[in-house]
Amino acid sequence: MPGCFKKTLFALGSLISFVSFILIVVAMGTPKWMTGKILCKTGADLVNATDPELVKFIGEIYYGLFRGGKIRQCGLGGRRSKFTIFPHMVKKLNTGLHVMIIMFLCVAIFFSLLSFGFCILNTIKVPYRAIKGPAGVCLWNFLAGGFIVLAVTSFMAAVKLHHLTERIANFRENVFQFVILEERFEDCFWLCVASATAHAVNLLLIAISGIHFPKIKTKTEEANVTAEDIMY
Repeated sequence: MPGCFKKTLFALGSLISFVSFILIVVAMGTPKWMTGKILCKTGADLVNATDPELVKFIGEIYYGLFRGGKIRQCGLGGRRSKFTIFPHMVKKLNTGLHVMIIMFLCVAIFFSLLSFGFCILNTIKVPYRAIKGPAGVCLWNFLAGGFIVLAVTSFMAAVKLHHLTERIANFRENVFQFVILEERFEDCFWLCVASATAHAVNLLLIAISGIHFPKIKTKTEEANVTAEDIMY
């Protein structure tokens, strides 16, 4: 049976792994990875809008991995609309990169659950095989955190290098052209960053669990044998 100190660390590790799993699932299902402000350039050019008038042509957009929405402001008031990434819009985006982001997060979910299970196993007993012990827990946490980092990095690349927000904003816009004025990573994006951080904390806990702390030994008093004791 593992010691009380190791039990506590692995129990904490299992909790962190489960929290990481929840964070990824919530992030994937929520449509607010990115928000931004979009300018209806066509409408503004038609009326030669100056700075005070540009407010009438600035709308908003938000989106996640699967769906989103936007408010179009083209001088005649705001028009709200919602959209889904699959199956139509993904054809206009970098399909391979977008699918890879989702796959990376799905793999991270799998390894997070593996980490959770192995931490529970190490809390209950000392496994016979090394892969089921701290080495295995360390491996699953490293892989889970690594795939989350890949997903986050890929999403940033899609936004900054492949102009993801601009492509989504101009999807099926035949008359008006929209320009991105501002982009902002939202809570769901940072949930994934927090999930990767959680796995890094788990790696630290596993490293601490492998430290062998010196045991405090009490000195036994040596018996003083005298000549009188021998006589009796």
